[in-house]
Amino acid sequence: MPPRGRAVRRLTRPDPAARSRGGQRFLLVGLVLAGAYSLFPVWWLIVASTKDRVGLYQSNGLWFSGMHLWDNLHQVFTYEDGIFLRWTANSFLYAGVGSLGGTLIALATGYGLARFDFPGRGVVFAAVVGSFLIPIALLTLPLYLLFSAIGLVDTPWAMLIPCLINPFSVYLAKVYTEATIPFELLEAARIDGAGELRIFFSIVLRMMTTGGATVFLLAFVNTWNAFFLPLTVLRGEENWTLNLGLYNWSGKRLESGIDVTSLVLTGALLSIIPMAIMMVAMRRYWRTGVTLGALK
Repeated sequence: MPPRGRAVRRLTRPDPAARSRGGQRFLLVGLVLAGAYSLFPVWWLIVASTKDRVGLYQSNGLWFSGMHLWDNLHQVFTYEDGIFLRWTANSFLYAGVGSLGGTLIALATGYGLARFDFPGRGVVFAAVVGSFLIPIALLTLPLYLLFSAIGLVDTPWAMLIPCLINPFSVYLAKVYTEATIPFELLEAARIDGAGELRIFFSIVLRMMTTGGATVFLLAFVNTWNAFFLPLTVLRGEENWTLNLGLYNWSGKRLESGIDVTSLVLTGALLSIIPMAIMMVAMRRYWRTGVTLGALK
């Protein structure tokens, strides 16, 4: 029994549940702030695309001032004889065809590095890792000189060929192959008489759907947003991408006195729609692929 008149001091331990709730609130606040920071430019772009020239300069930049979106869309699609549609088709060509071909080449290369033993494999893989550490801006001038020497400057091939070779995609494909393609399955297919090409197209590609979708999505977004490479290797307007064409429009406001700011903003809003659709359509593959790569 404790002595009378003397208070008993009890030790209290911190509640783990309370600490967990505090950490969750802190994480939630951080996510909300990061989301608001990411969506703020998109909101401003949507609002600006609905304004005419007067509302764009004289109204609040974060709220609507009249609805002129359809007029702006009509001007975008008809300005300079509808050159915006040609730029959109070019972007789909470079990003779609180039990324699809680059994904197939990356999957085949990654599969070969992961599941075939040949002399110099370690050197080849080291060269692949070292290649994607080099910024693309440093390779643009050598690519221009090479394409100029063989007559490919200002042609679609000047954009497609660099898209077909992506060392980072090869690295991702190797990681996915090691995580999803067991040696035993390949040996069983060879024992059954399947050739290497049949194994790759009938077994490997089907099992690497998630990895291939992730590689394709990364390549598509990277090519769609490319600017410095098309600026260097493309000259004629008929071969430009959306980014390069919108950049040219924004320069006309300063050079010739024509105010096409509303067209540039509306075109920029249209240019992000394909990427948003691509991300939503492939979100299941994207989440699974990123998780698999992180575990590896």
